[in-house]
Amino acid sequence: MVGASSLHPKLVSSFVGDGLVSGSARVLPLRSLFRCDQGRKRVELRLLRPLSGLADFLFSRRNVDDIAGSKRKRLKPGKVSPPRLVPKHILQPPYVKSRQPPGIASGPEIHDEKGIECMRASGKLAAQVLEFAGVLVKPGIKTDEIDEAVHQMIIDNGAYPSPLGYGGFPKSVCTSVNECICHGIPDSRALEDGDIINIDVTVFLNGYHGDTSATFFCGEVEEEAKKLVEVTKECLDKAISICAPGVEFKKIGRTINDHADKYGYGVVRQFVGHGVGRVFHADPVVLHHRNNDRGRMVLNQTFTIEPMLTIGSINPVMWDDQWTVVTEDGSLSAQFEHTILITEDGAEILTQS
Repeated sequence: MVGASSLHPKLVSSFVGDGLVSGSARVLPLRSLFRCDQGRKRVELRLLRPLSGLADFLFSRRNVDDIAGSKRKRLKPGKVSPPRLVPKHILQPPYVKSRQPPGIASGPEIHDEKGIECMRASGKLAAQVLEFAGVLVKPGIKTDEIDEAVHQMIIDNGAYPSPLGYGGFPKSVCTSVNECICHGIPDSRALEDGDIINIDVTVFLNGYHGDTSATFFCGEVEEEAKKLVEVTKECLDKAISICAPGVEFKKIGRTINDHADKYGYGVVRQFVGHGVGRVFHADPVVLHHRNNDRGRMVLNQTFTIEPMLTIGSINPVMWDDQWTVVTEDGSLSAQFEHTILITEDGAEILTQS
């Protein structure tokens, strides 16, 4: 049983922020977000503010059974290579050298004209890196090889791969295959024909983060998987289309949930979008399911929307690596993500390729 006191920083790329913010911004340490119920043998989120749906997180376990009704086998961890080096001249985010566990930084990311241009630059690079990573997807390539290529492209452009060293994450990109909901660690596993893979890229360029992800097909993919990926992308697009100054954030969750319901897909509740900019993760917490949370979008604000849909169970199960999160029943999961800027006319997609 993993107790809250020994809980390694995890899932931070979805709902827990940097914990390293200058000024008077409030930081909630990760440890204070959890409580341990020894009797029920599970780790649960302690709701310090109205984060509806971010509770009842399943205790770490991994089933090794075959997947019912599918020829596909459940994912198994491969060998993880050492973290890749970043040249000393490249600016690193503060959390890289700090041993503090990530927390959630309060206060939205709102930018002046210079900040907006920096966000556009980091978003553009993130989009270019993601597009390049997608071209690499083919049967036989190892996710560690994707990480190597992504890492090199990022540092060649004078940026830092944001996931590297964030709360101890060991690699420069997240690669989530098939039933992996998010935070898959690149390793020695080779992609197989018929796999789907989400690649989540974040770059830190000139002091600003750009965050994006997409789900790609590997070889010949079954129609069931294709439809899931298609609808997940539609959910993101529809959610972005309703964004504008003054719009309630809860409208994002309703839009996504309504569209997913039409096809019988589940919307993962425990992982969310977030403010992004000078810090990797900040307010607002952007829920992808129906909710009653307060808060409205503000002009010149930047945040991510990153829905995760599943064919079957929406319950997440964490591997022993304390990062990789998969569906409880082994059913497929897909995700898409963009960083957006709230403008006078609506929303600008900063990570559009």
